[in-house]
Amino acid sequence: MNVDMRLADRLKKVNPSSTLAITSKAKKLKSEGFDIVTLAAGEPDFDTPDFVKLAAIEAINSGFTKYTPTSGIPELKKLICDKFKKDNSLEFSPNQIVVSCGAKHSLFNTFLVLVNPGDEVLIPFPYWVSYPEMVSLCQGTARFIKTSPKNSFKLNPSDLIKQINERTKILVLNSPSNPTGCVYTKDELKEIADICVKNNIFVISDEIYEKLIYDGLTHVSIASFGKEIKDLTITVNGFSKSYSMTGWRLGYLGANEVIAEAVSRLQDHSTSNPNSITQKAGLAALNAPEEFFSKICTQFQERRDYCISRLSKMPKISPIIPKGAFYIFCDISKTNLSSTQVANRLLEEKYLSLIPGQGFGADDYVRLSFTASNQQLEKGMDRLQDWLTKL
Repeated sequence: MNVDMRLADRLKKVNPSSTLAITSKAKKLKSEGFDIVTLAAGEPDFDTPDFVKLAAIEAINSGFTKYTPTSGIPELKKLICDKFKKDNSLEFSPNQIVVSCGAKHSLFNTFLVLVNPGDEVLIPFPYWVSYPEMVSLCQGTARFIKTSPKNSFKLNPSDLIKQINERTKILVLNSPSNPTGCVYTKDELKEIADICVKNNIFVISDEIYEKLIYDGLTHVSIASFGKEIKDLTITVNGFSKSYSMTGWRLGYLGANEVIAEAVSRLQDHSTSNPNSITQKAGLAALNAPEEFFSKICTQFQERRDYCISRLSKMPKISPIIPKGAFYIFCDISKTNLSSTQVANRLLEEKYLSLIPGQGFGADDYVRLSFTASNQQLEKGMDRLQDWLTKL
């Protein structure tokens, strides 16, 4: 019996994650004893903070291991409301908050409750690999809007207007961005917000990297420009990146009551509540002082600057300086190789793990993560330079 022929049709158009594929291959080689330098993973190299781990231990010891409300425990939702008000100038009530099993889960839930077959979702590219796959699983159509490295890969409002038609339902916005590291300014977001309000387009604003911004820039939430755009925006965030809690799986969204209730209802019949212990850890994380983030940003900016200084002197590669997140998107078109070829050859020949840009919609690029230690970054830059010089 051919089992493949009996799988649901919705899976036929879904591609495996290119980021997870190369990471898995690198981990396999490392387990076999090879000295792998990993500049691929989308997670910080520092451990989850002790104050977060202690809160989780206390939750276990106190027996906080039962079901919770589907959309999150009340005290966590209240603290998320406070966070939105303080950091993003957004007023939410707890019934407008849904806590999920990671920001990715929040995004997928949002697509599921908004997208009907035939609906079009506008996605600027390069894009995070999972956006189009989520749209496909919801039987929607992803329409990609090309951006330019000359504008740090930010969406041009005139290009947005050209792509809007009667089937356009959602715009996906990611600032700071994975993979490009671009950060939208207040004026740029206001112009995009006005277009979306005029055309009644929902905005899914993925703000998971909001705390990781460099060069004195400030994060701005697109939903903060007034009631009309706020009602149309689903603001998604989580704990994975800023708190180094990738494995804890905790994210959340803020939206108008109708959308939040729909997401909660969907979650009732899928995952139910996010992990109870992790929610207690999330409470502790949200109480972290601002100095915690400034220390991390300083460290990451130093690593970014070191990598850029090295990359800018290498042949056949051109880095784009990121203003946020912890990735450098590098143009490798002068190698005359595809991004997958570059990534595979670097892994096999130099034991250096990078992410090919093909999965981000940009096959002339590779993504390099600067979340590794200074020693690993130096070793990785040495290996990359040697490989490119001899290519």
